[in-house]
Amino acid sequence: MKKVKTSALVLFLIIGQISFAQDKSYKEIVVENTTAEEDLKVVSDYLDAITDNKMSVASNLLADSFIGTGPSYQETQTKAEVIESWEEYHKVRTNQKNDYLRQTFRVIDGDQKGDWVSIWGMYSYTQNGITVNLPYQFTAQVENGQISRAGIYYDRLAISEAMGLELTPKKE
Repeated sequence: MKKVKTSALVLFLIIGQISFAQDKSYKEIVVENTTAEEDLKVVSDYLDAITDNKMSVASNLLADSFIGTGPSYQETQTKAEVIESWEEYHKVRTNQKNDYLRQTFRVIDGDQKGDWVSIWGMYSYTQNGITVNLPYQFTAQVENGQISRAGIYYDRLAISEAMGLELTPKKE
């Protein structure tokens, strides 16, 4: 019973800190993006270019200072690394398809200030005769007609399992 009370107390303290840490409401921080159509087009054109192996188009849509994060914690890629990764993927993947929904918003205060496009998608491809369906979430900041930073999240283990690989613990 003591564990339950302690857990409940810790949970209450965490929730309390989260709610007290938010000094402003959502409507005070996030507003409609006034460049919505342009920003949606930049990110859509980028996603279509990487899927269609149009790497020069994709490169032009990323700012020179681009930093991408994810899917793992503290994992980052520069513009050059992203382009190089996709060039390698295109050597081994076929039947690539990318379906997605998109929306945009403007953050007017804080570290994430700027115009953002959020994508909820399903990327599929065939590799080594195996079709992989990869749900993902991609959020990109658009500045001056280019993507300046982005974060992507997807389940790497699901890809490994689809490819027939198994997760085994390290031997000591």
